[in-house]
Amino acid sequence: MTDDTLLRTLEEQEERLTFRRFTTETALDLGAHVLAEARRRQLPVAIAVMKGQQRVFHAALPGTSRDNDEWLDRKARVVERWGQSSFRVGETFRVAGSTFEEKSRLDPGTYAAHGGVFPVIVRGVGPVGSVGVSGLPQADDHALVVELVEDFLAHGYDS
Repeated sequence: MTDDTLLRTLEEQEERLTFRRFTTETALDLGAHVLAEARRRQLPVAIAVMKGQQRVFHAALPGTSRDNDEWLDRKARVVERWGQSSFRVGETFRVAGSTFEEKSRLDPGTYAAHGGVFPVIVRGVGPVGSVGVSGLPQADDHALVVELVEDFLAHGYDS
């Protein structure tokens, strides 16, 4: 997959995976959904769901550490600031011929444009939170979140 193709795929995911609503209950249900599947697959991931700036859901599975929590925080700040997935933001800088760390002028100890945190976008409203995982390679973190958000929405859990 070329860089431009990947970037278009990331953009398309955000356009397609939108919520009808996102309440605290929805956030908890989404977190539980991600947790159940991560446990079933025995994945060493930490999981966080944010509603605005409030962390509504957090879980850390075996094989994770405080470092994964810090990665989640840093990636979630990127999503909050840009309203796009942390992977997409990093790819946008890369496709432009640089890196997030070089060009964003933001502290890499506070922000990380690496895959794994996806925006929660409510139709007609815009970004209102995020869902993320940390513990796998960044493309795998991102793919897992996208897959599970897609499944969550397909089953109408956001109604």
